Amino acid sequence: MAERRMMAKSIIKSDQFLDMPATTQNLYFHMLLDADDDGFVNAPKSIMRIVGAKDDDMKLLVAKQFVINFGSGVIVIKHWKIHNYIQSDRYKPSIQPERKLLEITANKEYQLSTSHVSTMDTECIQDVSVGKVRLGKASIGKVRLDKTIEGECEKPHSPKRKVFTKPTIDEIQDYCIERNNNVNAEQFFDYYESNGWKVGKNSMKDWKAAVRTWERSEYRKPTTTKKTNTEQTLDAIYKVMNESEVEYGESGCNGSNSVITVNDTKF
Repeated sequence: MAERRMMAKSIIKSDQFLDMPATTQNLYFHMLLDADDDGFVNAPKSIMRIVGAKDDDMKLLVAKQFVINFGSGVIVIKHWKIHNYIQSDRYKPSIQPERKLLEITANKEYQLSTSHVSTMDTECIQDVSVGKVRLGKASIGKVRLDKTIEGECEKPHSPKRKVFTKPTIDEIQDYCIERNNNVNAEQFFDYYESNGWKVGKNSMKDWKAAVRTWERSEYRKPTTTKKTNTEQTLDAIYKVMNESEVEYGESGCNGSNSVITVNDTKF
């Protein structure tokens, strides 16, 4: 087995790699140094104990697809062929049987052979905590970050409620013209301005909807002024006189003391 190992900057200087904790990066470096000539590490837990790494460090490397984890406990450096090129006279093939489960892509990356994917333990990662981020189940080629607190899925963000903006009289008038209704824009504005733009006990959400309600309500109907008793009486007198149903007093129609009786009332 070759004694020298190389590291590709395209991998270890990538944002995805540098975003990981220092303990996770350190574990990756030590496994890279300890791997055989095909990138396999048959005792990763021993390396973890030596460097003081946690289980979460290994799980994060698997979740971010820097290593491939086999059910037997053996792992392989996914980008091994990018990191290292070993001359044939120094190369010693790996003795790990998991080598048969892999194939090399055009990008010189290891991936599971399609004929052996079903034999892999791709459901081994659960609830990996890294700082405040929790990683859910991860499978090769896909990383899910939708788990938050041990089995509780992150709830979708509810859309922000639209803030009500008070309309101007001109805006109300333009909308009324567009609707071709008889709503008085100034009356509408003054009414809601006086009550704090509320509909019942609730704050208004849509003033245009309120305008449409006014179209069907009593607000748009012209108000009528109730006549006083005197005005009603005079109307009755005029009506009686027009119908020539007037009773004259003793002085006759030419006298100055004529009496008109309407509804038992003398005038």
